[in-house]
Amino acid sequence: MRFLADENFPLLSIRRLRLAGHAVACVSMDSPGVSDREVLMCAVREERNVLTFGRDFGGLLFRSRLPAPVGVVYFRLEPTAPEEPAEYLLQLLALPGVSLHHKFTTADARQVRQRPLTT
Repeated sequence: MRFLADENFPLLSIRRLRLAGHAVACVSMDSPGVSDREVLMCAVREERNVLTFGRDFGGLLFRSRLPAPVGVVYFRLEPTAPEEPAEYLLQLLALPGVSLHHKFTTADARQVRQRPLTT
């Protein structure tokens, strides 16, 4: 799967996802300091799912109606280790019937919620 890790996504989680075979681009390495709007536009151009801890993406997509990327995973976790978000995502992807495509996925310690994205 193709991901774009926002600047706030841990580098060790990016490494773990890459080791699991996912193509992960990294904002903090490729274009540090870009706005959330620019992150979304990049994800749209490159057909990637955004991985973020940032709350602003929902507003940009649902209120401002910016073009939607393949998907967004918004982590509402307080990880105890930098690899934890990757492990959480890998477990989520292994669940039957779970798809990130065309969804805004909110993931926290107790539940996962998904809302359709319009393109």
